[in-house]
Amino acid sequence: MTGGKEIASALKKEVDRDYTFMHICGTHEASIAKSGLRSVLPEQLKIVMGPGCPVCITPQGEIDAALELAEKDCIIATYGDLIRVPGTKGALESVGKDVKVVQGVHKAVEIAEKTDREVVFISVGFETTAPTVAATLLTNPPENFSILSCHRFVPPAMEYLLSQGEAKLDGFMLPGHVCVVAGYKEYERFPVPQVVAGFEPDDILLGLLMLIRQVKEGRAEVENAYPRAVCRDGNPKAMEMMYRVFEPHDVEWRGFPVIPGSGLKLRKEFEQYDAQKKFDIEIRHVEKHTACICDRVLRGIADPTDCKLFGTACTPRKPVGPCMVSHEGACKIWALYNQKK
Repeated sequence: MTGGKEIASALKKEVDRDYTFMHICGTHEASIAKSGLRSVLPEQLKIVMGPGCPVCITPQGEIDAALELAEKDCIIATYGDLIRVPGTKGALESVGKDVKVVQGVHKAVEIAEKTDREVVFISVGFETTAPTVAATLLTNPPENFSILSCHRFVPPAMEYLLSQGEAKLDGFMLPGHVCVVAGYKEYERFPVPQVVAGFEPDDILLGLLMLIRQVKEGRAEVENAYPRAVCRDGNPKAMEMMYRVFEPHDVEWRGFPVIPGSGLKLRKEFEQYDAQKKFDIEIRHVEKHTACICDRVLRGIADPTDCKLFGTACTPRKPVGPCMVSHEGACKIWALYNQKK
């Protein structure tokens, strides 16, 4: 059974009650919205977005730390989405400091090699981007280069979601890009139906069908519907490099409390590249003071259109929250493709 119509037909036959599944990848949400996939799903089947957007889950305290580094006259280099995320005193794009958009950490190093000024790369992302940063630091970049590590692990966030139960989830569609690098063996400890799915609409429909069958058959395991790109062990070499440079630590996520072991910090032997230590920057918890509900969207308990700011005070041109900034943010995706509740 390979065609989307056949899979959609099978889904309608299988759905016999309310089901809610969460995906943890912004690219899944973009594919779902762009293809209008929700319009062909049975009414009782709901798929919600979780904390699958690395820019979105970066808490305001880390954005404020990046702004403080810019105020210290560092050249700030990072991805395009991040410079528009609002901090307490504005966004990186609007502070009037030397902020450069780069495609990756290697481009930030190139900037450092051509100047005597300090260059700080604001390093966000899950297990997908952390190995590339680790590989770069292993090449001994120049002394005027450092990173602000904002990296996160996905499994601890899943563990938190399962322990809270507020989203009332029947299972998870695992993050395809993360699993390409990290594999899926880390997820096998969770007693809940899980499927690794690709990003074409047919891939997502197949993943949903496999999830429903797991629930109906009383199974709770990890199945791989994306074998053309993902294997159980992922890319061991990339993961080994990541752990050689980084180690897990407890860290806050936007919309979540501090989640144990969910962040990556530089090991002691690489701390000369730690911008937080180099410039004595403290990352503080910042209370939310807007009506933005990004925190609820990231936990799978609200849709973007539940927010009273959506499409009025908060738009892709003038975002209030990070979910309207990033290309992987649910709010921007829903606004772009006119997605309805």
